[in-house]
Amino acid sequence: MSDLDQLTQSLARNLKHWRSERGFTLDALAARSGVSRGMIIQIEQARTNPSVGTTVKLADALGVSITTLLDHQQCAQVRMVPPEQAVRMWSTSTGSSTTLLVGSERGGPLELWSWRLTPGDESASDPHPDGTTELIHVTAGVLTLIADGQEHTVPAGTSATFEANVAHTYRNDGDETVELMMAVSVPPVR
Repeated sequence: MSDLDQLTQSLARNLKHWRSERGFTLDALAARSGVSRGMIIQIEQARTNPSVGTTVKLADALGVSITTLLDHQQCAQVRMVPPEQAVRMWSTSTGSSTTLLVGSERGGPLELWSWRLTPGDESASDPHPDGTTELIHVTAGVLTLIADGQEHTVPAGTSATFEANVAHTYRNDGDETVELMMAVSVPPVR
């Protein structure tokens, strides 16, 4: 089974599990997430591999991390994630990418990401649920962070945090590749 097939099967199984765990009908999850009922059915039947945006919307609506939706082996006390099992969620032909390194559900979803943005590239995100916090640390280049329409310059060595319940964009306006680490904390579904 290819990595993509394994990812599609894991997402199908985990989406069904968490939808059932939360007691959400297909219609309820569609309404909460903004993802169509038909798309949710296709994902649960492993007939499609959804976009990162769709996966984020479903995870947010379920109150779980993306890691939980994609994880093919939930396990005990210490969970090691070797580099080859980290999940590349987005990439461009110019070399930009985001990689979900690891996540946890304890106390609400928590995710750790590695980002790489080549000059001129950007990644925009819809608002996450209220209470969602993103923390970033830029390790190379100069990041332009746009949160709720306001631009912030974040140079290498600098960290930033913001409430991510607003539209936000990570952009590289410079001529050097931007590298950063990001942690995302999402409040548990109540």
